[in-house]
Amino acid sequence: MTQPDLRYPIGKYQRPRNTLSPGQRAGMIADIEQTPENVRAAVKGLNEQQLETPYRPGGWTVRQTVHHMADSHMNAFVRFKLGLTENEPAVKPYDEAKWAETVDGRTADIAESLAILDSLHRRWVMLLKAMKPDDFLRKLKHPEWDTPPDLDAMLAMYAWHGKHHTAHITGLRAREGF
Repeated sequence: MTQPDLRYPIGKYQRPRNTLSPGQRAGMIADIEQTPENVRAAVKGLNEQQLETPYRPGGWTVRQTVHHMADSHMNAFVRFKLGLTENEPAVKPYDEAKWAETVDGRTADIAESLAILDSLHRRWVMLLKAMKPDDFLRKLKHPEWDTPPDLDAMLAMYAWHGKHHTAHITGLRAREGF
């Protein structure tokens, strides 16, 4: 039996090769809309010791993972707003690992980041549902991507991202019997 890949429990992100169809976009927007509820369900009932458990050896704790999702999705929302309001704006990457090691990333109550995800995703989904097909073709300049991503690629990435980190938590719970 093959061991699950604890780092990529749902597989690595695959950038779309083509423009997304309206149905694909709608499905990904629904994924983003469901992320806060899915994360809440994944962490429901966990105690402090369980929140301090890394989802894999050398990985972030459950607490850090929840805070990372809020950090990352705030950046994503800003990137969408920049992409919609500027012509091929440059977006700045950030050191996710260092952000996870800041005092808030290591120690804050996860309720704070769950509240951020709730509110942020309501605004983000409102924005996404109002976008026209051509809006999703707008590009960003990202120094870590060989070719500039469009907002379709960003939509696909963040739909994947929410499921990816939720699977880290649910996988840990299944393995540890939490």
